[in-house]
Amino acid sequence: IVNVWYSVNGERLGTYNGHTGAVWCVDADWDTRHVLTGSADNSCRLWDCETGKQLALVKTSSAVRTCGFDFGGNIIMFSTDKQMGYQCFVSFFDLRDPAQIENNEPYMKIPCSDSKITSAVWGPLGEFIIAGHESGELNQFSAKSGEQLSNIKEHTKQINDIQTSRDMTMFITASKDNTAKLFDCTSLEHLKTFRTERPVNSAALSPIFDHVVLGGGQEAMDVTTTSTRIGKFEARFFHLAFEEEFGRVKGHFGPINSVAFHPDGKSYSSGGEDGYVRIHYFDPQYFEFEFEA
Repeated sequence: IVNVWYSVNGERLGTYNGHTGAVWCVDADWDTRHVLTGSADNSCRLWDCETGKQLALVKTSSAVRTCGFDFGGNIIMFSTDKQMGYQCFVSFFDLRDPAQIENNEPYMKIPCSDSKITSAVWGPLGEFIIAGHESGELNQFSAKSGEQLSNIKEHTKQINDIQTSRDMTMFITASKDNTAKLFDCTSLEHLKTFRTERPVNSAALSPIFDHVVLGGGQEAMDVTTTSTRIGKFEARFFHLAFEEEFGRVKGHFGPINSVAFHPDGKSYSSGGEDGYVRIHYFDPQYFEFEFEA
């Protein structure tokens, strides 16, 4: 079940009921009118954000792993898993053409036969998408022609998460190879690497400072065999330019699956395998320290 909450006080506003399997991805468009969700129940659904009403349902052959709105909120993309004899596809629908949704016919479908896509985001101005693969590869696919614009392999294991910077010039990847890496959105040039001792499940860039937060921990299935301290379930903060760790925040007693900064940069949230979403507000000194530095 997808839930919407107030970040200020943790009050739950409502739910989006309809999915019958694990929900792997959620995205809201730029003005928060619509919400897009992808699930293991082999469907991608479009919702009215305010009322929770389901506006569209796209059925797929396998689980939907990633989804997202483009810059203007008119085009959606989602990727499906390579499973049950079906290969991985990235599908593009234009919401201005209702026939595409009704007939379940995307205007473009890109096959990815080599390695399944585990995370994908839109690039600047919706010209292309950036996709991370199970193999550790990164691709750019044109949103108009579907051709592969570039391909690099900086990670040695699966990419778990991709998040862009506020101005869409850079993006950060989180990988099972115990690192998070910073790239240029357009050229895919590798800029920085942030190293840890455990798999990184999620990484986010601060919208106001040169700071990065990483979340992760050992594999979920191994958690019961270790104490929380050894499991390394803290959120870890690194300096964007110097690649140095400057802080850790404890709290979760299971691996962190996702992290995100608030758009105003004054707080961040983390969601863990322990079933909690924790919202942390930064101290006033955090802002003084940064401006003095």
